[in-house]
Amino acid sequence: MATRTDPGLKSLVAAQLEESASVIKATAAQADAIAEIGALLTRTLRAGNKILTFGNGGSACDAHNFADELVGRFRRNRPPLAAIALTVNSADLTSIANDFGYEHVFSRQLEAHAKPGDAAVAISTSGNSPNVLKAVESAKRLGLTTIGLTGGTGGKLRPMVDHCVCVPSTAVARIQEAHITIIQILCELVESALYPDAPCAH
Repeated sequence: MATRTDPGLKSLVAAQLEESASVIKATAAQADAIAEIGALLTRTLRAGNKILTFGNGGSACDAHNFADELVGRFRRNRPPLAAIALTVNSADLTSIANDFGYEHVFSRQLEAHAKPGDAAVAISTSGNSPNVLKAVESAKRLGLTTIGLTGGTGGKLRPMVDHCVCVPSTAVARIQEAHITIIQILCELVESALYPDAPCAH
């Protein structure tokens, strides 16, 4: 037997979807910056370097997804691309946090795995996560190109990185939704540039 949807819930759902769509639409004003980052990541991979990405909470999931789409595939059947999410090794994360402090969980991994010419993608909705900022400091010292995905005013992260996309919202959920959209676009740009003739998987 069909049940009637509460009109209040339906209105709430519609309002959330409209707000999300409006934030993503407003982010289109930074299309040039996103395209520039896509070109930069393409050059990084073409030169034999890699992408290292990191963030906390939902941003950790975004970092994980970003690396997964590159190492596995986004839309095309093609060779794997070099990308590492610094958010997935629980032994490294917990030992570094325990022995050195949580603010070092990403910077120490960068010091272990990064080399000049690599790209670091820092994801933080506030732009003020201490471990993300410390990792960017290490990345710059190690000779990496630094990219930030953030929101609101961009926090401390925005002026620290070489390239930044700052989602025009202060709502964490809306920023995260825009971040995953940006990440998907970057994967499309990289994949189509490096392997334009690879067949689409889906």
